[in-house]
Formats: sequence, structure tokens, C-alpha cells
Amino acid sequence: MTLRSKPTQSDIDRISQDSSPSLSLRQNLKASMQHCRQLTLALFEGMDTDTFCRQIHADFSPVGWHLGHIAFTEAFWLLEQSAGQENPLAQYRRLYAADGLPKSERVHLPSLSATLVTLDRVRHQVWDYLEIAPLQQQERLWHFLLQHESQHCETIALLLELQRIQSASLASPASRHSTPMPLPVSPPRSSAPCQLTNMIPIPAGEFEMGNGGMEALDNERSPHRVYLETYWIDRYPVTCGQFRAFLQAGGYNQPQWWSEAGWQWLQQAQVRQPLYWTDDPTRDNHPVCGVSWYEADAYARFVGKRLPTEAEWEKAARWQPQLQRSQTYPWGETWPDASHCNQAHAIGQTTPVDTYAQGQSAYGCYDLLGNVWEWTNTWFEPYAGFQPYPYRGYSQTYFDGQHRVLKGGSWATRPWALRSAFRNWYYPQTREILAGFRCAISGS
Repeated sequence: MTLRSKPTQSDIDRISQDSSPSLSLRQNLKASMQHCRQLTLALFEGMDTDTFCRQIHADFSPVGWHLGHIAFTEAFWLLEQSAGQENPLAQYRRLYAADGLPKSERVHLPSLSATLVTLDRVRHQVWDYLEIAPLQQQERLWHFLLQHESQHCETIALLLELQRIQSASLASPASRHSTPMPLPVSPPRSSAPCQLTNMIPIPAGEFEMGNGGMEALDNERSPHRVYLETYWIDRYPVTCGQFRAFLQAGGYNQPQWWSEAGWQWLQQAQVRQPLYWTDDPTRDNHPVCGVSWYEADAYARFVGKRLPTEAEWEKAARWQPQLQRSQTYPWGETWPDASHCNQAHAIGQTTPVDTYAQGQSAYGCYDLLGNVWEWTNTWFEPYAGFQPYPYRGYSQTYFDGQHRVLKGGSWATRPWALRSAFRNWYYPQTREILAGFRCAISGS
């Protein structure tokens, strides 16, 4: 696989200037879409045909499919549905539609160069339409498409990470067995004072959860008040150094730390460490990454804690107790940039959990946005009054009691999809995503 270039810091800094009050809504949308596309194209620079077309993992489409799907979706909603024009990708509808071919059959793709030509053709027609589009009625749709491209490019990023570790494993088979040998017995759970080390108390009370902004996806709507009792939450995500104690204590071999469903999954999956695990001690202060919900839950039990609920996570991330209001970001309303969090593929990997002091929440929690997604103890369900947008299946299909909510974003999440109210969701057995977690404890 050919190495890809990544966005420079100046690229990321320019993103923070997209939403300028001196520009019109049309100009702001165009600037944002241009910068988002620059980040997209950077992922494909120098990519070979095998990487572009191959299905890297059975649960995901090839990276090339995601690129074509981005173009198809933009053309479908803006040109076909909104402008009443012919879709330039109509001949590829079955290939690129989300409900078209099975993922395993999406490997027969137009070449990268042909796909880039198609993206450019669609985008030129979109710019023409943007000049006359009724944005008072459509603004939410344009924001949705920005986030749609951002989300698919995060999937591309994690697939390239999977290919990287697959290639490393083939090059060095011994690396697949790098888990430290477990000790005969696990250490006792920590006493309460030790449990509260580097934990922050969140006082009982109401806060405003959800999002009513134009950028809000359907599952974020609408804002609503939630009362929570006092709880404690980790100041930082669980680090590799902390998780190593679970490995060395034989945590993957001892059913007492696992839920019944988690233990059943573990016997089938036969995993013995996080997917993106490294034994490099210089990364001990990085968040653990590539864990399933079951693994996160087992670790939390091991240390005498639990995973936070979505509401607990969101209150710790965005409630400003002095002002008695929720903020868009942990640090306030300022658009995310390189001083706040690790995002938009600017670094291309995780960073130490205490890197971004300017990104702290009002309560003093670090790393709540960017770096790694964080599992919560909440099933993905609709808020009261849920209305699907822009189509019924975007969120509603997944309100099935089988998906857990993740919060916060990762190092590959772009700022258009990076906010405290944003909700991600996956099956609890999924470990390919760039996910970690932090823990919580009930009570005062």
C-alpha cells in the first residue's frame, strides 16, 4: 500500500475560519464543503488499486465505494431531489446507494481516477445550484451532507488503520501473540479512595441534553431537560497503561469481570487484547483504542466502576454550571481547532490524554472530543418527539435495542461532526472503530 499524505496543520486551521460572520450563508457553506473535500481527497493521494477496491473487513465496504457513495449521495439530495436535475451517477445507483448491493459485492468499482472525475463533475453542478438554492428551506440538508461526507471519511480512515495492522501482522506473525502472559490471579478491586483518583464529581441536578441547531442530526433532536443524581466520572479516558493492568491480571481469561453476553462474545471472538493494541510503553498515556463495548464494560467492572450513561457523559462534557446552560463544545462555543482536541486526521493517531488543556470541560474533564470515541452504557434510542431526517432509515433503523451509544469523536472525526450532543452508535461487539472509554461511579 502506498503511503498517503494527511492534512497539514494549516488545512485544519483553515477549517476553523469557514464559518465567518463576514460571509454569507452560501459562502460559508461553500467554504466548508471545499475544505471538507480537500481532507477527503488527501486520504486517496497515491492510493493503489488494490487498496481502493478491496473489502478490508467483512462488515465494511471498500474505501473506494465510500468515495463514490459520497458523490452519489450529494448528487441524489442536491441535484436530483432538490434541483430536479438528472443524477450524473444514475447508472451507478445500485452500486452506490446505501441499500443497493451487499457490501461484499461492492468491490467492482470504477477506477480512482474515474471516481475523482465524477466527484468533480457533481461538485461543479452543485456549485451552480448553490447560487440559486432556497437555503432558508434547505440549510439543514446542506449541513447533513457535510456531516455525511465527514462520517464516511472516518470510516475510510479506520479501514486504512485496519489494513495497516493486517499488513503488520502478515509481516510479523509473532505480533499477533504479543499479549503479556496473565498472572494466576487478578488483584483485588481498589478501595473507594483509590477509585476516585483522577475522577471528578458531577453534582446532582438538571441539565439540557440534545441539540436543536441547524446542524443537529435527527437523533440529536430535540433539546430536553434531564435530571441526574450525583456521580463521579474519570477526568481522562482510560489509558493503555491502565488497561495493561487488566491484561497482566488475566482479565480476558476470568469470567467474573464480564457480563454474560460479553463472556459469550469473548469465547467466540477469541481476542486477548484491544485491536489497536501496542506494547510500546511510550504510549502508556494514550487512550486505549479498538475495544468493544464488552471489553470496556469488563475493564470497568475490574476496577470497581462502570461505564457512564450517555446523559452522564454529555453533562460532564457540555454543562456550564456557572451559567446554567449547555455548551456546544466542552470549552464553549469556539469552533474546534488544534488547540482544543485531536481531530480531523491532523495527527493521524492518538495523543496523550492530557495534551489539550484548552479543551477541558467546565468540570475539568479532558479529551471529551476527539482522540477516541467513548462507549456509554446507553442503548441507542430516539428522544421524545423524534422525527426522521432526511430519510426514515438514517437513524430509525438502528433504534432496535442492539446498538450502544458512543460519544465524543476520534482523531479522524472532522469538526462538522464533532460536538458534545453528537451521537454515534454500534453493536457492542464492534471493535474496529476508533473507540475507547472512560468510567464512572454513582453516589456522592
